Amino acid sequence: QVQLVESGGGLVQPGGSLRLSCTFSGFPFRNALLSWYRQNPGTERDRLAWISSDSKVTQYADAVKGRFTISRDNVKNISYLHMNALTTNDTAVYYCKALGYWGRGIQVTVSS
Repeated sequence: QVQLVESGGGLVQPGGSLRLSCTFSGFPFRNALLSWYRQNPGTERDRLAWISSDSKVTQYADAVKGRFTISRDNVKNISYLHMNALTTNDTAVYYCKALGYWGRGIQVTVSS
């Protein structure tokens, strides 16, 4: 069955960096557009970034452009979201998505 699993979350101080990972199984990862989202309780789930199947095209939401980078490794079936210059507004549950399937999410907390 299709499975996406996020990892690498946790607590980080403002201005710090964190790298999230998403591992995939059960679907054609190499041919799928992949996205990262985040969500806080009571709010909509917002798309942060997406990347094409061949990694040649990426796009970012204004809130994270210039600070976050999305990448993928089609051999290892892994996508990464590298987050820099984090602020308290980046605190959220982060999700990866491909082919309409969602990971379970992972908490990122930015706090002093």
